[in-house]
Amino acid sequence: MKLPRRNFLHLAAGAAALPFAPRVARAQTYPARPVHLIVGFAPGGGNDIIARLMGQWLSERLGQPFVIENRPGAGTNIATEVVVNAPPDGYTLLLAGIPNAFNASMFGKLNFNFIRDIAPVAGIIRMPNVMVVSPSVPANTVPEFIAYAKANPGKVNMASAGTGGGTHLAGELFKIMAGVNLIHVPYRSNGYALTALLGGQVDVLFPSLSSSIEYIRTGKLRGLAVTIAMRSEALPDLPTVGEFVPGYEISAWYGVGAPKGTPAEVIDKLNREINVILADPNAKARLADLGGTPLVGSPADFGKYIADETEKWGKVIQALNIKAD
Repeated sequence: MKLPRRNFLHLAAGAAALPFAPRVARAQTYPARPVHLIVGFAPGGGNDIIARLMGQWLSERLGQPFVIENRPGAGTNIATEVVVNAPPDGYTLLLAGIPNAFNASMFGKLNFNFIRDIAPVAGIIRMPNVMVVSPSVPANTVPEFIAYAKANPGKVNMASAGTGGGTHLAGELFKIMAGVNLIHVPYRSNGYALTALLGGQVDVLFPSLSSSIEYIRTGKLRGLAVTIAMRSEALPDLPTVGEFVPGYEISAWYGVGAPKGTPAEVIDKLNREINVILADPNAKARLADLGGTPLVGSPADFGKYIADETEKWGKVIQALNIKAD
């Protein structure tokens, strides 16, 4: 039987659309249950703060809980491996950050390749670290701290949130460029390192601004400088480290990744929702209060950012000969 042309075209169009129907349905129904956002550090640091903010905002928009799951250890490699091995369905996500860019060069052997095995979803925020000292340290400026460290070689302790992380590399870069000898004291997380600094057990730390800004504002810690090229609007009176140590710059960044093979429509939906959140005036104000700038863009934009950061810091790590313990 010969079908009328109109019926034939109608059936052909329907057949062509069939492969896309499950994808559309999947995007419309996602998420249908709680989503786990894995964080590679213990509670209390900048990673945890950003994850909980974004988790709350996504929960409000998508109607399902975004559960923050802290899996600290090995410079975020434990958390990353959890996500790499999770089902690629969008229900296990990673809070990605600058340590992921470091680790390919910092660790001799990993069970995964971050760029290959984690699909970029969306950037969230870029923010400075900040150089803070215990109030017991007799230095109110970066030059005064450098002079103090040079007068006490091997006696000034530099805390970090763990070997291989952003706070560690920020400090190592400072040591090399400022020509000072600081003793590295790694902690399990930024929160523990801040507690040690508040207690006067260590002298200096380079934490994310988001995790330390309230301590600086209340005078519990003394901020000396931010680590980016320009002063932060959140703390405009603080100079940059680069004003005294020319060429010094490092910043923290955060975003969301998913296991390789996660459906494109799920990634695109998450990307759209995160970018809508980042454009919201209330969210923008909250992130600005933490000293950050939204990292808006497509999944491809975030992927390129990660690749560029990995290449850039790989060269620095190699030049400084930094290896994870």
